[in-house]
Amino acid sequence: MVTKTYEGINQRIREGEAVVVTAEEFVEIARERGAKRAAKEVDVVTTGTFGAMCSSGAFLNFGHADPPIKLGGGEIYLNDVPAYTGLAAVDTYIGVTSLSTTKGMEYGGGHVIEDLVRGKEITLRGSGYGTDCYPRKEIETTITIHDLNQAVLCSPRNAYQRYNAATNSRDETLFTYMGTLLPNFGNVTFSGAGVLSPLGRDPNYETIGVGARIFLGGAQGYIGWEGTQHNPTKGFGTVLVIGDLKEMDPRYLRGCTIHRYGTSLYIGLGIPIPLLNERIAEAAAVGEEQIKVNLLDYGAPRRDRPVVREVTYAELRSGKVEVHGREVPTSPLSSFKLSREVAQKLKEWIQRGEFFLSAPVELLSRDSAFKPMKQIAEVPLVREIMTKPVITGLPDEPIARAAKIFAEHNFDHLPITDKQEKLLGIVTSWDVAIATGTKKKKLSEIMTKKVVVANEDEPVDAVARRLQQHGISGLPVTNTKGEVVGIVTTEDISKLVGRRRK
Repeated sequence: MVTKTYEGINQRIREGEAVVVTAEEFVEIARERGAKRAAKEVDVVTTGTFGAMCSSGAFLNFGHADPPIKLGGGEIYLNDVPAYTGLAAVDTYIGVTSLSTTKGMEYGGGHVIEDLVRGKEITLRGSGYGTDCYPRKEIETTITIHDLNQAVLCSPRNAYQRYNAATNSRDETLFTYMGTLLPNFGNVTFSGAGVLSPLGRDPNYETIGVGARIFLGGAQGYIGWEGTQHNPTKGFGTVLVIGDLKEMDPRYLRGCTIHRYGTSLYIGLGIPIPLLNERIAEAAAVGEEQIKVNLLDYGAPRRDRPVVREVTYAELRSGKVEVHGREVPTSPLSSFKLSREVAQKLKEWIQRGEFFLSAPVELLSRDSAFKPMKQIAEVPLVREIMTKPVITGLPDEPIARAAKIFAEHNFDHLPITDKQEKLLGIVTSWDVAIATGTKKKKLSEIMTKKVVVANEDEPVDAVARRLQQHGISGLPVTNTKGEVVGIVTTEDISKLVGRRRK
């Protein structure tokens, strides 16, 4: 039976005798020699991840101006990016998803943090309401990270134990925090570092907890608490991490824009896993072919998205996975190359005696569960407001029939279906109007074949956004079989809004 202690491992580090390997290397060692023997030979396994951590930000202290100003309760902009002012007079928190008032999604809080770490000059504009002890009301100046008293990176949710993969069943491209998802299961995106993922190497949290020293942004940081949305009962543990921004390396902190979604910050994070016993070693020996995640359909705009299938990290990192009988390309949102670099750098720090392990003062919770937001009102669904039954047309019918229907029923959208009510296209009153005087006779000649649709079980809010995005006034509504069961228009949504306000 292998039993080791933090004190013993740290002594071996001081003496230059500790055996340290990356998580990737340990999997191969365990395959060759077995996890039990590997546990005797190896002292520390290093992990690494490099991905976008949208919940992150930085606490900054500017020091007092002369005369002093109370920015708390006022406004603060760093390179035109708004920062939080609900702290004290000259403290602020800038979140990585905060967007520039002038550049929008091109530049945000994540970019400001990266620019600070790079030593760049940042423009500070602030205003306060003025008090007897803080008479000044406005200030504009420039700062660098060296001008700040404190600059503390704080990531309240980081290093997901595992992360679901994403695809899209809809007929349109979606722009999400999981990147761009192509229509009709056109691609699969995923995040996380697989075999290098820190919490995945110690899924029982025997060495991970409050006070544990870690690699954070190229410097030494600490785990401060369990992360937000920590959900160990489902295998989705997270950690809150904190560290001195002034010591960090811009190679491991990168501001980014996720196309048509928003800004974020890529953070390099690594946690050392001491092999205190054989149980920890067995968990750390699990290969990527055994790490499974759900592939979710983001085409369903609801909290509990449907699971398309279960996939392994080995499949995801191979570049393609099978979805409904065909191969679909995969692409990572996190960098495995930099994750590997983080694990390697942490390994070298320990080997050189520059990094020692710290035992957690409290381990992460293993039995808490993540709860959804409490809602006091039911979310209206499309089937509750759509017009039904819906009048449809067949592709071989004359255009004149559509014109008659529009005139008699005073609406502008006619879904075109086959005889089984499966959607083929749509014709609008405008299509009919511009066909007048042409040689076109049948509805199939003027219908739009690529149709934006709604599902009857979708939230109305999601459909309202879709109408706005595409600049259209109505959508056919289909059921799970693809049959047309109704139509929803901007007028239907307006009526709902009117009822809400009464």
